[in-house]
Amino acid sequence: MWLVVGLGNPGSKYERNRHNVGFRVVDELVRKHSLSWKTGSGGEVASGLVTTERGRERAIVLKPMEFMNLSGFATQRTMAFHHVELDHVLVVHDELDLDFGIIRLKQGGGHGGHNGLRSIMEQCGGGGFARLRVGIGRDPNKPPGSKDAAAWVLSDFPSAAAAAVDRVISASCEDIEATLALGITAAMNKHNARSNLATS
Repeated sequence: MWLVVGLGNPGSKYERNRHNVGFRVVDELVRKHSLSWKTGSGGEVASGLVTTERGRERAIVLKPMEFMNLSGFATQRTMAFHHVELDHVLVVHDELDLDFGIIRLKQGGGHGGHNGLRSIMEQCGGGGFARLRVGIGRDPNKPPGSKDAAAWVLSDFPSAAAAAVDRVISASCEDIEATLALGITAAMNKHNARSNLATS
C-alpha cells in the first residue's frame, strides 16, 4: 500500500497557486477514483482502491493542512497510523527546476529548497521517499540563479495556461497510478520520457 501526499497550502487564497499544484493533482486523483476526503490528524485523508493497469490497488491519499513548511507532521502521523514505510510514500509537489508542462517521477533525493520536502525529510526519517515533480518553471523576470522564488510560487497559473494545467494534472494522476501498480522504478521507466504537456 502506498501513501500519496499532495503538497500545498490550505485556504482559498492559495488554491490556484503554482505552489498548490500537488493539492490539485491529488484532488483529481480522489475525484477520478470516487474516493472521499475525511479530516484526519493535521490533514485531509482519503483511502480506498485506485484502478490501475494491473488492477485495483489500495492507497492512502493525504493533503497536509498545516501549511507547506509543516507538511512533515501530518505525513509522519499518517504513515504511523496506516503503517506505511518511507519507501512507499509518493510526494506530489511543484518543481521550479522543471519547465512548466514537464512532470517527472523520482526516487529519493534532497529537498532542493522546497519547504514541504524539507519538512517531510525532517519529520519522516530522511529523503528516501518517491516524488512526482510537477514543473512550474522559474520566473522569467528574475535573473538566472535567483533564489527569491516566493512571489512566483505563490502566484496563480495564468488563465491562458488552464488547458495545459489540466493536461498536467491528468498525466500526473496516470503517473501515480503507474507507481501504485508497478513501483517507482518501473513507473519512472514508463513515463519519464513524456514530452512537455504545455506544448503538445
